[in-house]
Amino acid sequence: MVLVTGATGILGRVVVLELLKRGKKVRAAKRSGSNLKDVKNSYRFYTEDPDAAFSAIEWVELDFDDLTSLQTALEGVEEVYHCAAKVSFNPKYEKEMYHINIKGTTNLLYACEQSSVKKFLYISTIAVLDGFNEEGELDEGSDFNAKEEHSAYAISKHMAEMEVWRASAEGLQIAIINPGMIIGSGGWNQSSGQLFSVFENNRFTFPGGSAYVDVRDVAEIAAELMDRNIFGERFIAISGMKKYEDIGKIIRKRLGLKEPVVLKKRQLGVGRIVNVLLGWLIPPLRMVTKSNIASITSFNTISNQKIKDRLNFRFIPVDESLEFHLNNYINDKKS
Repeated sequence: MVLVTGATGILGRVVVLELLKRGKKVRAAKRSGSNLKDVKNSYRFYTEDPDAAFSAIEWVELDFDDLTSLQTALEGVEEVYHCAAKVSFNPKYEKEMYHINIKGTTNLLYACEQSSVKKFLYISTIAVLDGFNEEGELDEGSDFNAKEEHSAYAISKHMAEMEVWRASAEGLQIAIINPGMIIGSGGWNQSSGQLFSVFENNRFTFPGGSAYVDVRDVAEIAAELMDRNIFGERFIAISGMKKYEDIGKIIRKRLGLKEPVVLKKRQLGVGRIVNVLLGWLIPPLRMVTKSNIASITSFNTISNQKIKDRLNFRFIPVDESLEFHLNNYINDKKS
């Protein structure tokens, strides 16, 4: 039996499908009130028989603050794919992110110690990577530098990683994946699922860029690492780099909208000053923080060579991924 946490999220739902495809018995964890209808609806984008796939899943409600809930979810489980996380760059969710991402992971690992779990895969993020290699790239050796400016999200994921490494030192077989921004279908209003709606509803974008990866690739990499028993390591999962402006152009052109307007770094700096003065009065201004500005104005090169070499893996190109999921977004809006 396999447990997938965050199974209603943009990634978790596809990890579940990938595991089912490999013949695994899957227990999928959800929160009380999770939208299973949206999950089932999105499965039609990924499989020819979404009803059969959905009916094969054993759903369980999971409360990371309740040890009994965790122990029940882990009964008979040998593998855990921990995809659950709070993703936000809004300072108002800082405490919630620390609680869910750090404490939730700590509690789950503690429960694993008392269970039949033998393998544990953790989904982290490239946001924890600092320090460039000799080629000027971020790679798996780019350790988190506490002296640098980070978002609360990045800090929370780094601290959660530390808990996973601790469990590894105590004997649990673990692997960590650090994906870029995940492009997927469904869950259009949560985490990276908002990619298309954000560019649809906002013409302004930023001078930097990010690394992107298709959700199907991350799910396949996760399953492959566990099936091949590759443990005690982290792996970056990205397909390629794109400027926010270029992503915005692709999305807005397909939606019949005007090209995005790029805000200059100087304009963002003014916004930060206004945030200090009026952020208490105008909530959206609170997003204009030093760490957020650094994130949206940077464009670092990130290496995906390790996972390509280890698994002989070929990523779905970013443009192809965008086309596939953007079509799904448009079709979903019509239905």
